[in-house]
Amino acid sequence: MSTLDLSKVRDERAKEDIQELNDKIQGFLLGNADEEKFRAFRLARGVYGQRQEGVQMIRIKLPYGKVTANQLIKIADVADKYASEKMHATTRQDIQIHYVKLTDSPKVWAELEEEGVTLKEACGNTVRNVTASAVAGVDPQEAFDVSGYADAFYKYFLRNPICQEMGRKFKVSFSSSEADSAYSFMHDLGFTAKIQDGVKGFEVKVGGGLGAQPFMAQLAYDFLPADQIIPFAEAVIRVFDRHGERASRGKARLKFLIKKVGFEEFMKLVEAEKTAVINKVYAIDEADYIESSVPSASFASENPVDAELFDKWYKTNTFEQKQKGYRAVYIKLLLGNMLNETARKLAAIVNSGICSEDIRVTVNQGLMLRYVKEEHISKLFNELYKLDLTDPGFDSTADVTACPGTDTCNLGIASSMGMARELERVMHAEFPDLIYNNDIKIKISGCMNACGQHNIANIGFQGMSIKKGPLVMPAMQIILGGGFDKDGQPTIGDKVVKVPSKKAPEAFRALLEDYDINKQEGEYFNNYYRRQVEADKMYFFQLLKPFTQLPDEVPTDFFVDWGDDAEYVKAVGVGECAGVVLDLVGTLIVEAEEKFEMSNKALAKGVWQDSIYHSYNTFVVGAKALLIGEGIQCNTHIGILNDFDVHFVEKGLIDFDGKSFTEVATQLNKVEPSLEFAEKFNADARTFINAVKSIRKEQVERMQSVES
Repeated sequence: MSTLDLSKVRDERAKEDIQELNDKIQGFLLGNADEEKFRAFRLARGVYGQRQEGVQMIRIKLPYGKVTANQLIKIADVADKYASEKMHATTRQDIQIHYVKLTDSPKVWAELEEEGVTLKEACGNTVRNVTASAVAGVDPQEAFDVSGYADAFYKYFLRNPICQEMGRKFKVSFSSSEADSAYSFMHDLGFTAKIQDGVKGFEVKVGGGLGAQPFMAQLAYDFLPADQIIPFAEAVIRVFDRHGERASRGKARLKFLIKKVGFEEFMKLVEAEKTAVINKVYAIDEADYIESSVPSASFASENPVDAELFDKWYKTNTFEQKQKGYRAVYIKLLLGNMLNETARKLAAIVNSGICSEDIRVTVNQGLMLRYVKEEHISKLFNELYKLDLTDPGFDSTADVTACPGTDTCNLGIASSMGMARELERVMHAEFPDLIYNNDIKIKISGCMNACGQHNIANIGFQGMSIKKGPLVMPAMQIILGGGFDKDGQPTIGDKVVKVPSKKAPEAFRALLEDYDINKQEGEYFNNYYRRQVEADKMYFFQLLKPFTQLPDEVPTDFFVDWGDDAEYVKAVGVGECAGVVLDLVGTLIVEAEEKFEMSNKALAKGVWQDSIYHSYNTFVVGAKALLIGEGIQCNTHIGILNDFDVHFVEKGLIDFDGKSFTEVATQLNKVEPSLEFAEKFNADARTFINAVKSIRKEQVERMQSVES
């Protein structure tokens, strides 16, 4: 087993996690672990397989996008040591590094933890990185700073047993104002800050999501007091964990559960589940959230090294904070990528005291610096200019969002990054004034999974492919009308046409030209789009149809994707976005025993509320093992409980003193949580796991008898 230095890791829980990851990797390499179970395990620790064989993408979890200068230096140093020369900012406000050896991933995590940076639950079927408005705390329009609330939410659910192995991922956002810059409408849970009668709280939306079947989130509460958001979220997650789909990855998100049972019935389930939630009220003290200090350093005044560029940059990449005398500064990163050496130099600028050390990763793959004094803006511009970080037009039309696509992702069908580079080139060459346009957002995903958020773009592109005889060429589905209209109303975009990737820039040019010619005075793109469609629903199809047509002799470059040299090959690997697991019976029984041991440990540590949920999982996993042993498929937790009653309890194969198995296993949401109940539930789980092993022995003997 490889040695692992954890001496500098300050968090004891992180030490245990990292050591466990290292041990599991060694066991897997020795052939002692099921491949699918190991995949699910490492994903929940931020270790994600790449398109390239033998290397991993490491997703670094940065709650609400906050990263300090010293943390940025540490990420750069770790990337240089174990990964590649650059880092990548994501639409979930994470940072990713690529090309890491599997055996190096525990070392990566350990070294990042030295600066308080975690990988825990950055991927997998968990509560993913909690996102928030990057402007939170400095937003002139905000109701209040949501940073502390996002921070408390992240800490509450990190390592929480109720959300470690759900059917799918679960995404949460916090928006600082009605502008909804964190996109509450497309999240499983979306919170938007509000103040009502002097009380801080949130508008709450539930059940949003993108992907192949995008759903707008539904309004759960117009106003929910701040001390109720975590109890409500816990109840929602518990319901999702128990009732959500588990066998079919495509139907395993919260949005599909709500569609299946209906929103009113879903909210009834949530209300009933609140009995099991230990914290009926969870007050979040804003004083517990430590905001980075406001800088006090002074610098001599400087003239901009490029006055024309400075003027563009100042207008498009800075804004006056709600704190008078200070400006926030955006840094536009092409495709979210930044060289490690550039990151270190940027961190040095931040550490000089010209701004707060509180850097934020933005949802459109950029960075934001805060608390820059007006008199220091030129000085900062000059320093950023040296690093080539003064590209104007942050979050404008000319600031394209794109996922990694075929560069590194297993699911990538077409090159989203190559396409983004070409579209930005077209805009800079032919439509330079688009750096001032914040109406049209362009987003590109390399596949249907929407990591580039193409469904909510005013002009979106989704990677696909087209067959021409025996050959296949890369293509892009064009989506129009997503995102926000002039009144701030969010919309899911409409699929219009699919065009060869090499024709997509021409189609894009035609859209911009048509908008320029036919828009009304001051008309937003989405309003223009809706107006044209209402007059003629085929308007945009007819506009773009010429770009779908191919000549009999297709130019050879059509079979080469943007940014590539080699001929296009549609090579879609196994995606790891969900970590769905198909377990063998023996492996499941071992897992049930592990859940029970976790229940014991939690009791011993006095964390009896965690013990309750581990005991519940002992029942579920043990029952699933026996059902699969009988050839019965299980899609949801509640389905497992009901099927176990039908196939085991009602047939007299196991008895619970006249109670149903469902009644026994779901006591946790019928009884107020307490130490006494935790001890009783743990004892019930012990009895059950012993019965499972006995019944399994009979199953095996019966099968062996039939075979002989």
